[in-house]
Amino acid sequence: MLQRLSTAPSPTKTLRFSSHHPLLSLLNSCKTLDQIKQAHAKMIAAGLFLHPFPPSKLLELLLSPSPPLLPYADLVFRHSPSPPLFSYNTLIKAHSSPASLLLFRSLLRDPSAPLPNQYTFAFVLAACGPEGFGLVEGEQVRGQLIRRGFEANVFVSNVVIRMYGSWGLLDDARKVFDESSERDLVSWNSLIGGYAGAGDVDRAKELFDEMPERDVVSWSTVIAGYVQVGCFVEAMELFREMQLAGATPNEFTLTTVLAACANLVALDQGRWIHIYINKARIKMNDRLLAGLIDMYAKCGEVESAWKLFNDQTNTKRTVRPWNAMLSGFAIHGRSDEAVKLFERMKKINVLPDKVTFVSLLNACSHGRLVHQGRLYLSSMKSVHGIDPEIEHYGCMVDLLGRAGLLKEAEEMISTMPMAPDTVIWGALLGACCIHGDIEMGKRIGKLISEVEPKHVGCHVLLANIYSGSRRWNDARDVRKHLEIANGRKTPGCSSIELNGMFYQFLVGDRSHPQTKQIYSFLDEMAIKLKIAGYTPEVGEVLLDIDEEDRETALSRHSEKLAIAFGLMNTSSGTPIRIVKNLRVCRDCHHATKFISKVYDREIIVRDRIRFHHFKDGYCSCKDYW
Repeated sequence: MLQRLSTAPSPTKTLRFSSHHPLLSLLNSCKTLDQIKQAHAKMIAAGLFLHPFPPSKLLELLLSPSPPLLPYADLVFRHSPSPPLFSYNTLIKAHSSPASLLLFRSLLRDPSAPLPNQYTFAFVLAACGPEGFGLVEGEQVRGQLIRRGFEANVFVSNVVIRMYGSWGLLDDARKVFDESSERDLVSWNSLIGGYAGAGDVDRAKELFDEMPERDVVSWSTVIAGYVQVGCFVEAMELFREMQLAGATPNEFTLTTVLAACANLVALDQGRWIHIYINKARIKMNDRLLAGLIDMYAKCGEVESAWKLFNDQTNTKRTVRPWNAMLSGFAIHGRSDEAVKLFERMKKINVLPDKVTFVSLLNACSHGRLVHQGRLYLSSMKSVHGIDPEIEHYGCMVDLLGRAGLLKEAEEMISTMPMAPDTVIWGALLGACCIHGDIEMGKRIGKLISEVEPKHVGCHVLLANIYSGSRRWNDARDVRKHLEIANGRKTPGCSSIELNGMFYQFLVGDRSHPQTKQIYSFLDEMAIKLKIAGYTPEVGEVLLDIDEEDRETALSRHSEKLAIAFGLMNTSSGTPIRIVKNLRVCRDCHHATKFISKVYDREIIVRDRIRFHHFKDGYCSCKDYW
């Protein structure tokens, strides 16, 4: 039927056309593709497709769904008589791919085609980011807009700024911004977004401070920039400034701030945001819901996360909230619940993605579910059509290694379809440390050193392996090699929130105003713990020093300082929440179990690997972490 249109008479010979034709109203009532095709056929039979306006209306309808009906729309466009610029622009915007560039070039080359306008250039440039076609093509499009006098158009220049920003060419973006004869709020936000996206939050904040006016996008972009680079405290402070300035946060702002709360374990502030969402009646989209679930889980309140999940997901079929809940169960070591949740996902046809399987395999790792982990990895491709990536193999290496299956873990690395990185080898080296396999540890450590000589974590793990076997000379040699390579171990840092304020402690820290009282408290604590039966785990202390000095070194670890500070400054029965940047050591784990019993406190510690809930002398990880 579409082929017959190519032999139709020239549109100049058609009768006068009325935009109120009843068949056009029929288009507006179409709900399915079959109905659209029927309306299309009636319009052709009535001769309406000899005029440019009806095809453009049909195009608009075909491109309105998500995803748009692009193949059908392309056919309609190609058989449209003298398509107006609106049709070109609509189709260019819908494609956002190399096809949009081809369409743009055909517009320029056709002498009978309309001239491009600001929207044409904006839509083509929008497709010139890293996920579209290339920067070279973007430069060519920019050359065309300059030739045609659109360089001074603020709408177009804003898109040019965003294009350069998306490629990380901030100097070029800044030059366009500085040379613009006219700027609006979008101009400022576009450049700030470029700096924030590139991780240059200092420049983004400087520009933000210079803005003549701000909107919610301005605030949200800088807050997101801080979160992206791990400056969570700064993100929270800026959010407070935003509220004082009277700006109303939107879903994106709150999702970003919730991520900061999750990383800081700022439970009180996270709860306040949840209350604010309900009071302000902000629409609970899937990203915001996932952010809330993630915040509660990462603040140690996995039951609150689970309740929220069950209250909100009865009718939702998007995968993000499910992934957040799976991740929550995984980091809390609740592996069986994670497996049950995944099986529930399958039953109600929530399609898993790559993130789903990372969380699921992590859950299997923390629960020693080796058989299930093997099955889930193999099902990714065979059942769900998802190719496993290096993160998934990393989870499996970690799972096998923790379970003591070191040879199988090494075999998996050797048969992976991609080259292993230092993270994969590091997971196996960590397993060697846990299980005391010195020979494999030495071999893996040497391999990592050859690939990345300054890899600090590798040398620290290897030194731990030697220290655990009391091979002090070997441990000292590893440390000397690290010093020669100018490598520095990341210092242990633990943080605690009290009354909305964050306090951080480094190993042996003496910078806190209450240092004298904290160390006195630690000395008293050491006596009480020894009376209760605690014996220090000195194996991981790297120095060949006498027993008493090793015990002293262990007692000054950052989490012990933070716990002592929390016990001193909170009332009896109050849970203590600690975040540590590294994996908790054996001695601190052992000691914290005794502290929870002696002081009758629940102590929740989130380390780099997972959550540990200490209560009555026991840990939720059951000493498997």
